[in-house]
Amino acid sequence: MAEERTQVVIVGAGPAGMLLSHLLAADGVDSVVVETRSEEYVAARIRAGILEQSSVDLLTEVGLGDRLARDADKHRGIYLQWPEERHHLDFVDLVGRAVYVYGQTEVQKDLIEARRAAGQVVHYEVSETALHDIESDRPSVTFTDAAGIPQRIRADVIVGCDGSFGPSRVAIPARESWDRTYPYSWFGILADVAPSTDELIYAWHPDGFALHSMRSESVSRFYLQVPNGTDPATWSDDQIWDALAARLGHGQNGWSLQPGRISDRSVLPMRSHVSTPMRHGRLFLAGDAAHIVPPTGAKGLNLAVADVALLAPALAALLKGDPRLADDYSETALRRVWRCTHFSWWMTTMLHTAEDPFDTQLQLSQLRWVTSSEHAAAGLAENYAGLPIGF
Repeated sequence: MAEERTQVVIVGAGPAGMLLSHLLAADGVDSVVVETRSEEYVAARIRAGILEQSSVDLLTEVGLGDRLARDADKHRGIYLQWPEERHHLDFVDLVGRAVYVYGQTEVQKDLIEARRAAGQVVHYEVSETALHDIESDRPSVTFTDAAGIPQRIRADVIVGCDGSFGPSRVAIPARESWDRTYPYSWFGILADVAPSTDELIYAWHPDGFALHSMRSESVSRFYLQVPNGTDPATWSDDQIWDALAARLGHGQNGWSLQPGRISDRSVLPMRSHVSTPMRHGRLFLAGDAAHIVPPTGAKGLNLAVADVALLAPALAALLKGDPRLADDYSETALRRVWRCTHFSWWMTTMLHTAEDPFDTQLQLSQLRWVTSSEHAAAGLAENYAGLPIGF
């Protein structure tokens, strides 16, 4: 078995893992990244599209903001809608913070380019990844590389950024977890058409929730609430556009939805998950390895950024002999995790229709309150635009 030595092994080369390697390098800490998928697959995954103000500030501060500053679309807020009503919430006016439309694929491109330029070691397309001796001060990770050669990387610390199905989460003994599976999914499409709105539209409708988002000036992203288990192949293009037009209010106050060629379609189950603790021995978790939120609140990628922003200085201090930040990491990170978990649950349950007419009236009451009370609107804005890292 071939052996390698580094200070930190990062399992997972998505945004959390690659950003952590970038932040560690700035603190003089060496790392090696291992990833099950290919670089092309990781770079092309269509996931989150909204960055909080805190995430943008951090990426800019660490030298990853050039393309973001040029290409991101700054949004002052969102629209909340239900039949015959559409209201704009201006986050900048309410809490002084904006959000930015900049897809996870773009963040990943920036990270890959920066880490490649810095000579970051990344092992892609590995298999049989396993963690060893995490309770010792010399843990290691073993895997089979893309050429079929068994490898071992010995380190001082292991960080699991490998999502909900990787080996890191299950390596923590006596962990606790909290789960919520929602009785609906999101049917998401990408369309080659300019957005029909200047900012995101979150729409409550008796037929189900709909969201009009965007990826660029020429590409729009849409979501429809559908039953769990829906096969996207059973929906024709005409059915998709008809449902979006009805739920988003085509023709309402002169607004129109412009259809286009659908280039991608998929169904995303909705769930919340929190796993604790986020640290055991010399193993730390970050991002989806520790928590999953439904995408309604635009928190997934931003939570991962916040995790590694806390973790990088904690590991740098730990490797210099000061364990205090590392000892506090799990508790500190989980404060923000639970806040974002609650906000994502709240947005989800406010906007997705159920079969209970009592719930329907509660949802409409919440929507009227949020759009008519400055204090309620400010609460939504503060959570959506993002609390400061370290909250």
